[in-house]
Amino acid sequence: MSRFIIYIIIAVLILGGAVYFWQAEIAKAPTDNMNNSNETTQNLNIKSNNMKITSSVFINNENIPVKYTCDGEGVNPPLRIEGVPDSAQSLALIVDDPDAPSGTFIHWTLWNIKPQTTEIPENSVPAGSVQGATSTGDPGYVSPCPPTGTHRYNFKLYALDTELQLDSSARIDELTKAMEGHMLASAEYMGKYSR
Repeated sequence: MSRFIIYIIIAVLILGGAVYFWQAEIAKAPTDNMNNSNETTQNLNIKSNNMKITSSVFINNENIPVKYTCDGEGVNPPLRIEGVPDSAQSLALIVDDPDAPSGTFIHWTLWNIKPQTTEIPENSVPAGSVQGATSTGDPGYVSPCPPTGTHRYNFKLYALDTELQLDSSARIDELTKAMEGHMLASAEYMGKYSR
């Protein structure tokens, strides 16, 4: 009887050890996958973070000078572009105001900007690029002009793996749909204006 009990204990120990190692392997697998996923995300972030859009006339999250608003000359501010991926075929720019009373107001859409572009000077449009319809229904730059209070103006830059087949009548929904599946990197810069 005692020998039988010893056999049972040995069997339980062997079985328990096997279950332990099996659970350890199962637990290890998701961790490996998670690490791979994190590495992929980090690579995407690095690729995206290399591209920047800035301006020499206002600091990110600070006020846009009056000159570039409806209370001044109403021209687009100068913009600087850096870190565009080598594989980019074109750039697109969207400027919007998410604080507008009737919902996000589109101030400027611009696409098929040459990927070698490093600067968009004030009051200018890069050669060969296309300006699309804003929330006014017309193409071109609409300067910040909040009815009251402080509004944020987002300058969003996208690197694309293609040129877009859109004309200047295209609105924001057509532009964003055409960009789907073609974005290589993005960057954003924000300025504020109060009235």
